Amino acid sequence: MFWQNSTREGFLSDDLMRQGLHAALDAVGARKKILIVPPDITRLHSGAGALTRYAWEHNPGAVSAILPALGTHVPMTGEQIALMYGDLPRTLFHAHSWRSDCVNLGEIPANYVKEVSGGAVGYPIPVAVNRRLVSPEYDCILSIGQVVPHEVAGFAGHGKNLFVGLGSAENINKSHFLGAMYGMERIMGRADTPVRAVFDYALDKFLRTIPIVYVLTVMERDRDGAMRPRGLFIGDDRECFDHAAKLSYQVNFTLLDKPLSRIVVYLDPVEYKSFWLGNKSIYRTRMALADNGRLIVLAPGVRKFGEDDEIDRLIRKFGYHGTPATLESVGKHKELGNNLSAAAHLIHGSSEGRFGITYCPGGISTEEVQNAGFDYAPVDAMLRRYNPEKLSEGLNVLPDGEELFFISNPATGLWASRDRF
Repeated sequence: MFWQNSTREGFLSDDLMRQGLHAALDAVGARKKILIVPPDITRLHSGAGALTRYAWEHNPGAVSAILPALGTHVPMTGEQIALMYGDLPRTLFHAHSWRSDCVNLGEIPANYVKEVSGGAVGYPIPVAVNRRLVSPEYDCILSIGQVVPHEVAGFAGHGKNLFVGLGSAENINKSHFLGAMYGMERIMGRADTPVRAVFDYALDKFLRTIPIVYVLTVMERDRDGAMRPRGLFIGDDRECFDHAAKLSYQVNFTLLDKPLSRIVVYLDPVEYKSFWLGNKSIYRTRMALADNGRLIVLAPGVRKFGEDDEIDRLIRKFGYHGTPATLESVGKHKELGNNLSAAAHLIHGSSEGRFGITYCPGGISTEEVQNAGFDYAPVDAMLRRYNPEKLSEGLNVLPDGEELFFISNPATGLWASRDRF
């Protein structure tokens, strides 16, 4: 590992973040052509926007392309690029297409996948990534990302940034379905998972000779509610990820003494425009909710189900009706069986009947929400009752006596009662 800095006593300043990245790049040595792979707007508060600018400042002549790790998400708009990355030249930015931009490198054998998943699935997983990632024209790949609890891989960051963020449709489909079949509650907040093992296998087998440097942040909310860096870990192997995951476990988890009967989650419309993204509100809180509890999702910017048109259609058709119903549909309907990431998403987004979910989107009708398997409430009325600007993070009591637990951004952590984690 080239550089690390983390603290439990204070946040890292902008200057220290810049100095740390520049010191690591100095240690890497001179490079002629650098590809930067940062997250997209869905990780607006990851610190990656500033780090991308610092990397460009260090050697603007060498940074020749910036390829946001979109995964299945829609390409960033010019406005989103400006918001996250400032005034970096727009000609540097390219959009990854998970359906058309990838080159096949090989596959992870079925027997290995079966072994690491404990028999949850037993299919081979292809390894295909954006062709720029493996192009010999680049002598350094800077993979920038945030390590935070994640529903598919356990923690985001490291290999996930490449094999999902720059992955192909089948690669994403099968890795997501692997996570869903193994069990989200067995994965979230754990550094060693079947999905992580698959990523590590692919890195070692197919990308060992690629000059990748990982730049990983761990963010935490300060007293004013802003996300600020607690740690910065930079290296060319898994060690930096393990350090970051350990810190994330310390600062991004909220362990509760008992389950909660009501949780209200707010989805910032700048970041959350679909159920595909907004369902983090379900993933990250499900282990905190009591049986027969209620999750209320305030989603003023959500106007569609999927980021991708085909995924959107599949979500509308099959809905979030629990694992048995989804697996039955996978078996009966080729269109869902060929889109296993959509099937995984439907499983992840269901409460399995254990707790209720009230969704309050800004641009989807009552009927559409109910057909998808959720309860509906009008967002304007619910925002008046649960005003995000007046609620505090954590426990709140409204004037009429209603008790609730408020989360202003579900992507920032994981919440669980001690008896469920």
